[in-house]
Amino acid sequence: MTLVAGVDSSTQSCKVMIVDAATGRLVREGRAAHPPGTEVPPAAWWRALNGALADAGGLDDVAAVSVAGQQHGMVVLDAEGRVIRDALLWNDTRSAQAARDLIDEVGADAYARRTGVVPVASFTATKLRWLRDAEPEHAARVAAVALPHDWLTWRLRGYGPADESPHGPVLDQLTTDRSDASGTAYWGADGYDVDLFVRALGHDAIRPRVLGPGEAAGHTPEGAIVGPGAGDNAGAALGLGAAAGDVVVSIGTSGTVFAVTEDPVADVSGTVAGFADAAGGFLPLVATLNAARVLDAVAGLLGVDHDELGRLALEADAAASTPVLVPYFEGERTPNLPDATATLAGLTLASTTRAGVARAAIEGMLCGLADGWDAIRAQGVQARRVLLIGGAARNPAVSAIAAQVFDVPVVVPEPAEYVALGAASQAAWTLTGRRPAWPIAVHVEHAPDPRPGIRERYRRVASAHAEDGR
Repeated sequence: MTLVAGVDSSTQSCKVMIVDAATGRLVREGRAAHPPGTEVPPAAWWRALNGALADAGGLDDVAAVSVAGQQHGMVVLDAEGRVIRDALLWNDTRSAQAARDLIDEVGADAYARRTGVVPVASFTATKLRWLRDAEPEHAARVAAVALPHDWLTWRLRGYGPADESPHGPVLDQLTTDRSDASGTAYWGADGYDVDLFVRALGHDAIRPRVLGPGEAAGHTPEGAIVGPGAGDNAGAALGLGAAAGDVVVSIGTSGTVFAVTEDPVADVSGTVAGFADAAGGFLPLVATLNAARVLDAVAGLLGVDHDELGRLALEADAAASTPVLVPYFEGERTPNLPDATATLAGLTLASTTRAGVARAAIEGMLCGLADGWDAIRAQGVQARRVLLIGGAARNPAVSAIAAQVFDVPVVVPEPAEYVALGAASQAAWTLTGRRPAWPIAVHVEHAPDPRPGIRERYRRVASAHAEDGR
């Protein structure tokens, strides 16, 4: 049996899956925590990766390994390969003004055309502009810029500061892949846009070489092949075996909706990020701030757990009298209403019940995600099914109501670490030269059960937020 390893270096933790390269069957696994915060020393990720690998039994018998990671984070290196300052993560919003400045200088249309995205505070280019403006002494020292998975791949191959690594600080050995590069706002269909990079940082610097799907980055010092790696959402798409026509709806603390397409998407409004995927196609994506934590809030209000929340919700039928929750509890990213608050509307004496409020919570969360899908569909993307993932997807009420909100079949795969599994799939691809087709077990599947009234009621209430910016 040939073993391959996949790494998911997420915001919260590092997870390692070691699997059979032929079948994808899990052999062993490990994990380690990351520190909290939106500004993190990359050395903490390296310690966590080594800890998770040790917890998984090490790489001595592993033929190939690949790293998927949180996107957009800014890792800046000096000429000696040392990290200049703590990395700013995707969820660090201090670069919001820098994003506005870049759009003012270049134009949203030009950004969308050149890179497939319009800058927001998440993207790496805005963090580099913030560094240039707020910490010019640090910006001046930057010799190379990497993303979290790029830096970990480089370290895993034995590169780094001379006193910490066998190969030393060879900066031009930094590598990345299409999916992660597409989240920087300085990479597009024609490769790196040097003008946009320099406009952000203030001077040119080394950028990681962009590898193709299944192209090896190199080897670990012990001889294991190292794959190109990927951004986390692209890793999840690989792990799910997603293909053109699939829409993935991920319900975590925040929510993501992304489709797999053969052609690029360029949304000048910036609502849809026109990312690339890790398999040679594209991954148009919309993110929302309010997903599973909507259920957390309402379950806490009702004094129930998530299972009971779902049971209550299924007691209330979708009907014109059902309350409507627009769940912008801490603002919203899609639509862009950072100062908005949540609204519970349509209350009557008959509808103000525990069951009605529970159903409103699930409907509101799913309608927010469906609005994201509408934005992707407006770019000409078609869907044949929704793959519903994340912890909340296993709630029977969530998946059943999703079939009423979306107008295509809803499939809930069995729970798995799909980002790490996707990285392992990529490692196997790099090893064999063929993308594996590992089976994905299905937890539940729902035929479409459209209830258009759910979204019509939601739109009426949500439109008030758009009109007054609440």
